Amino acid sequence: MIMNKPIVRRDFLGMMSGAAAAAALPASKSWSASKRKPNIVLIFADDLGYGDIEGFGSQSLSYKTPHLSRMASEGVKLTQVYVPVPYCAPSRATLLTGRYPFRHGVVHNPSPDAGINDVGLAPSEITIADALKTAGYACSCIGKWHLGHKPEFLPRQQGFDEYFGILYSNDMRPVQLVENEKVVEYPVFQPTLTKRYTERAVDFIERSHRADQPFFLYLPHAMPHKPLAASEEYYTPETPDDLYADVIRELDASVGQILQKIKQLGIDENTLVIFTSDNGPWYGGSTGGFRGMKGRTWDGGLRVPFIARWPGQIPKGVVNHSVAGTIDVFPTLLKLAGVEIPQDRLIDGQDFWPLLTSPDAPSPHEAIVAMQGANLAIVRSGQWKLHVRNPGGVPNRGDDWIDPRGPDGLTLVAQFEQARPADYPGVIGGDEPKEMMLFDLENDPGEQHDVSAQHPNVVKRLHEYAKKQIADMPEFKNPQRAFQGLRRLTGGSLEAAYDPK
Repeated sequence: MIMNKPIVRRDFLGMMSGAAAAAALPASKSWSASKRKPNIVLIFADDLGYGDIEGFGSQSLSYKTPHLSRMASEGVKLTQVYVPVPYCAPSRATLLTGRYPFRHGVVHNPSPDAGINDVGLAPSEITIADALKTAGYACSCIGKWHLGHKPEFLPRQQGFDEYFGILYSNDMRPVQLVENEKVVEYPVFQPTLTKRYTERAVDFIERSHRADQPFFLYLPHAMPHKPLAASEEYYTPETPDDLYADVIRELDASVGQILQKIKQLGIDENTLVIFTSDNGPWYGGSTGGFRGMKGRTWDGGLRVPFIARWPGQIPKGVVNHSVAGTIDVFPTLLKLAGVEIPQDRLIDGQDFWPLLTSPDAPSPHEAIVAMQGANLAIVRSGQWKLHVRNPGGVPNRGDDWIDPRGPDGLTLVAQFEQARPADYPGVIGGDEPKEMMLFDLENDPGEQHDVSAQHPNVVKRLHEYAKKQIADMPEFKNPQRAFQGLRRLTGGSLEAAYDPK
């Protein structure tokens, strides 16, 4: 419910300190008897496509992802998880708050080199880290933040005890590595970024274990967002057209190192590990047979792989095909930690723990929605998907397109064998894009055949659902820009990203 008089974030944190919701915890006697709150590791890949790892999608891969495959075999795989937008910042804000972008207010990407500096997650929002800290958790964010790069938006203002990473996308200049609120490396040598993030993650797990403190590790990796970069151990220069595979293999190995450390410390049965992505793939990736890509509201842009593992609590080998969203992560994790869901605001996510433990559990949603910018774009309900807005076609870029944010060997350091528009990640073809298209994803997962004319009642029902959501949406203005165009900013300080001299 929504209270008549909203409480501010700091009041919520004070009220929730020590509060428990024991009834929402897993029923396993072995876990309950330990009376320990579960450790939580949330790994969030950047631009990882549905078909970029084994076990998802329809196409075979030229490489293996054995650690993620083992993680799925020892836990659960959800095949119909949606993000709320097909791009970075709003998706991250929704993951951490359980709220659609039109509620938390982040509908655009902050971007220092485009002069977009005043976009960020409001300090009044309650993140997973905010909530878990009230239950005694140590909270660390390692990797891409992209929820605002000005001081009021930084990770340690949003519940995290520590931060290490790049505050926005790894192709937005100035690309600089930040620890807490200090720049510690500029320019960033990106080939070792996945390796260093993994080392930091393992160190945080070890420190939290020694302190006998439950921990929440949020690990939003940079990869496989462009520019692609892999360490020497995984980089294969003899196959220059295979850099994407190198990057994914290293990501997979990172997951393996984290799982190995958790097992080595003897906390395997008290640690939930989740792996998913913020949106669909850019060039070079794979949608696994879906139409579209990052930036488009076809399933290629919105549907992401999702794996969760928790020995003793999540049965081995569960595969659930019910519709869910990354909006559901927030309320589920809070309930598992014994923290009450905030009552002063609308949380769009639902507890989807049943989906993690049973292949037959139904979706907790009548429908879910996704946005494109400030506009509601799609409604997904059961087998049906309605495109309220025109989802757009294949981006019109020639094979000779040069990425203005590509590696230059100076301010943006990464391997030069980057994917090009010819490496389109999604299925091409199907009915011409237009608004109010309806697809039966059970029989047409590639969204090739518009069936709106055959099912007008379904169109009407989903459109009515969309209109109810739109009625709750405020009017969003285009973000203000400090300058027009794209600038090659140089770094060395936090201020360089939003107040260049």
